[in-house]
Amino acid sequence: MENEIAVVTGASSGFGLLTSLELAKNGFHVIATMRNEEKSIELLELANKMGCIKRIQIQKLDVTSEESVKVFKDLIEKIGRVDVLVNNAGYAGAGFVEEIPIVEYRKQFDTNVFGPIMVSQACLPLMRKAGKGKIINVSSISGLIGFPGISPYVASKHALEGWTESLRLEMKPYGVYVSLIEPGSFKTNIWSTGKQITEKSLRADSPYFSYMKNIDAYISKGESQLGNPEDVANKIVEIAQHPSPNLRYPIGNGVKLSLFLKRSLSWKTWEKLFMKRLS
Repeated sequence: MENEIAVVTGASSGFGLLTSLELAKNGFHVIATMRNEEKSIELLELANKMGCIKRIQIQKLDVTSEESVKVFKDLIEKIGRVDVLVNNAGYAGAGFVEEIPIVEYRKQFDTNVFGPIMVSQACLPLMRKAGKGKIINVSSISGLIGFPGISPYVASKHALEGWTESLRLEMKPYGVYVSLIEPGSFKTNIWSTGKQITEKSLRADSPYFSYMKNIDAYISKGESQLGNPEDVANKIVEIAQHPSPNLRYPIGNGVKLSLFLKRSLSWKTWEKLFMKRLS
C-alpha cells in the first residue's frame, strides 16, 4: 500500500472512531479495529460522507484475547508494515475499593494495560525492522492524578503511563516513537455506557452510597465544561505526523493547571483542596 498504515483499537465509538476518521482524512490507510464488527456502521457512514471510506478497513480485534491478537498479527504481517498504532480500546471501571471484586480489577487491566501490550508486541517487529513508527497510547489525566470511586480505571492508566515510559526508552534507538495522550474530561461515552460500576457501590445500603452520589454530582456539574473529543482526535493525528513527537500530551480544560498544582503543592494541601471540591 502506498499510504501509511495506521491501526486504531476501539474504533467503534468515542476517540477511536473520530481518530480513525481524521487519520483517513489525512491520507492514512486505517485499520479500524473493534470487538464487534457490527458496531462499525456509524464509522463507515461518516467515512462515506467525508469521502474517505476507501481508506478505512474494518478488522475484528478483541485486545484481551491472545487468539484474536494472533489473527490481527497475521494480517499486518501479510500487509508488511504498520506506521502508526493508536492503543485506544478501553473502559472505566468504578466503585469503591472495599466493594470491588478482584476479578473486576483483573478485567480492567486486561483491557487497559495488557491489551495495549499485546497489540504493541504484534506491531513492534514490523516497526523495528522498518526503523520507524509511532505508538500512541490513549491514557488520561487519571493516569497522573488519583480520583475516588474509579480506582480500577485510575490504577490501569497509571500502569499504562509507566509501561509507556519504559517502551519509549526501549524503542527510541530503533526509530520508533512512543507517546501518551492524556485527555481530561471530554464528551465521550466512557462515563456513560463505558463506565462499569461495581454492583455493591450502586446499592442504597452501601456505606459509600452518599459519597458516590457526591462524586456523581461533582462530575455532572462539570458536564458543561466537557471538551470536544474532536480535539483529541486532531491531536493524535498531529502526533502521528510529527517526525519526533514528545512523550506526553496533556489535553483538555484545566488539565495543565491541575497537573501543575498536583506537582507543586504538598500532598496535604492538594488533598485538602480536592476533598473540598467533593464536599
